[in-house]
Amino acid sequence: MLDYKALAQRALFIVLKTALAQRFRGFLPVVIDIETGGFNSATDAMLEIAAVLVEVDATQGWHPTATISHHVKPFAGANLEEAALRFNKIDPWHPFRLAVSESHALENMFERVRQLVQEHGCSRAILVGHNPAFDLSFLQAAVARCRTKHNPFHAFSTFDTAALAGVAYGQTVLSRAVVAAGISWQTEAAHSAVYDAQKTAELFCAIVNRWDRYRATDSPPDAE
Repeated sequence: MLDYKALAQRALFIVLKTALAQRFRGFLPVVIDIETGGFNSATDAMLEIAAVLVEVDATQGWHPTATISHHVKPFAGANLEEAALRFNKIDPWHPFRLAVSESHALENMFERVRQLVQEHGCSRAILVGHNPAFDLSFLQAAVARCRTKHNPFHAFSTFDTAALAGVAYGQTVLSRAVVAAGISWQTEAAHSAVYDAQKTAELFCAIVNRWDRYRATDSPPDAE
């Protein structure tokens, strides 16, 4: 006897999987935030990295799912700017950080992202970030240092939530854009890679869902 409910669920899964792959021209959006010991990706340490995965379904639309994160050991000879450490409140040598090497962090994250790229029939992942040129430069510098193979991310294309939020809400600062989107924000939690990546992911999904509703109904977003 055919299980029509299971067949319907399978059909819906295939439709949504196809929708995810086609929505961004075969690119899988993955939200990345990196906390560092300075602004120079060639010389300054990567200290935290977080990746938030996003999915789409029929009830929630686009939404964040899993988070992959690591505290990262400064690479040998890395520069650490005191001003940067005061800003992000990271003690690189704290014993409870349980930090891993750059290569371990990258390989763990890339393995999961590559798996999702394949599952969803995408060609590559695309980095989503708030002013993502910064995160992409540090990611690529770490990949080069570690000689990490099979980087799933596009080499130069990104989605910038600062630009998207500027269009959608008239705000470009992450905290203000998040609040403008109706999402909660805790100032004391900011500037950790996990928190900033999760809030950036919520913001990205809110903007994409808002635009997709507009496209589906021809109703301007402000009329919602």
